[in-house]
Formats: sequence, C-alpha cells, structure tokens
Amino acid sequence: MEYITIPVKTSYIKPKESYGIIIDNAAKLLEDGDFLVISETPISVSQGRLVDESKFKPSVLSTVLADVWSKYLWGYLLGPIFRIKSRTIKNLRKLPPEARTHKRVILEYYGIKHALKPASEAGVDLSNVPGALVSLLPDNPAGVSMDIASKIKRDHGKNVTVLIIDTDACYQIFNTKFTSLPIAVDGIRSDMGFFGYLLGRFSTMLGPTPLGISESTDMGHVLEVANAAENFHKNNEADVETVYDMSDAFNGDISDVTIEMLDSIEHTPAVIVRPVKKP
Repeated sequence: MEYITIPVKTSYIKPKESYGIIIDNAAKLLEDGDFLVISETPISVSQGRLVDESKFKPSVLSTVLADVWSKYLWGYLLGPIFRIKSRTIKNLRKLPPEARTHKRVILEYYGIKHALKPASEAGVDLSNVPGALVSLLPDNPAGVSMDIASKIKRDHGKNVTVLIIDTDACYQIFNTKFTSLPIAVDGIRSDMGFFGYLLGRFSTMLGPTPLGISESTDMGHVLEVANAAENFHKNNEADVETVYDMSDAFNGDISDVTIEMLDSIEHTPAVIVRPVKKP
C-alpha cells in the first residue's frame, strides 16, 4: 500500500506541558481513516518523565560499561563484526565521559539487561531535552494514544488511529516479533534488552517499534505505517533524531542547551500517514 505523509509542526513541548498542541495542529490536516503517528519523546516530556543525569555519579560498573564495553569492544571490535550501522560505530568511538553517568542511570532505572546494550539503551532519549536531562519512555502509551484519538473524535469529529512509536527497531525471527525496548504493543515481545539487540543481528528488521495504538489493527499494517512515518523523519534533515544531531543544531555542548533554545526551532512531533485510495 502507498501512503502520503504530512508533517505536524509545533513549538517545543515543555516538561509537564499538555500535548494538546499536537492534537490542535494535527486536526487541521487530518481526514477520516488517517493514522497520526507520534514520536515517543514529546509524550514523555509532556508527562514529565525526565531524569537529571547531573545528580548521578558514575559507578565502577557504569564506567566499565561505557569506556570498555560500549566505546572500545563495540566501537572497534563487536560493532564491525555484527555489522551495526556505521553511524552508530562512529558515535560509539567518540563516547564522551558523560556516558559513564548515563550508563549509571540506565542501571538504576532498567538494570544490567538494558545497560549492556551499547547505545540507545532502553529507549532513553538524550535529544530534544534541555541540559543534562534525559527522557524515559512514556507511561502507558496505549492509554495516551486512545486519549488523543478520543479527543480528536470529540473535538474535531474525525475518526483516526493514533500510533506512538520509538525509533529503536523491532525485529522478527521465524514467527516471533520482538524488541529490546522495555515496552511495545501487543504482538511484539518486549523487554529483551541486550539479548534482544543481539538476536536482532540475526533477524529481519521490521522498522521502528510501535509502543501504543488507539485501536486494534493488523500488525503488518501498523508496521507499514510506522515505517512511512520513520522514513519521513529520515528524509527531513532538519529533524533532531540523536544527541549528536542536537549538538550540531546548536553548535556546542548539549549540556548547555536550554528550553528557550529548543523552542527556537520548529519541531515535528507527529506525522500524518494517509493511505492512498486507489481509483
């Protein structure tokens, strides 16, 4: 099936601020039958699911995980062997000292199973948040997606399906779909951490991981829609997808990034994915 993708532009959604701006800006563009695909970070920030990494100190284990395991073993040996993305290898090789603290946060919140993942551990996002803050995955993404769909129907009279996704991949081996992330929609086995990441090297990558959806939908269709939204973001150079993108966008240390700086650029927290109707 072919799809049309339409960006939903907003200002920066600040911590504890309502995600209603996504609904309002999307409603002007939505049609019945559309999918509204929302990135997980704006929802997490709206919920206040933030952790200040400056309040943590590295442990011996977190230092070993950052400096030895991720930077050198995966950056120079295991990464090339398992053919992970060249961009990921490049980023691993230039991991800053702050990665030790980040690993400590992952250990505290998600445990060793997720901390062993060399990068993008547990879906914790370092981009699109100010200072030393990081955002955890959203709380109850299925409930949030249903809430948004309900409000769009109630306030704007449009029937749409709302999908919340994370750019971390999901995979399939034989008949089993899985992800390393702590959560995912029904039908995708989740919380596999490093072991899911490793198994993914020998599996078929399906695309970004759906975290929550407003109504039961065929999984193949859901994954097609998620990929269409993800491809839009990949093809839009202005989108800030990683902490390194954010560093480039603001020409400096990400710890100096403020809410005002984030609010100075246009954001695309959601993409409308519209199936093309055949004549």
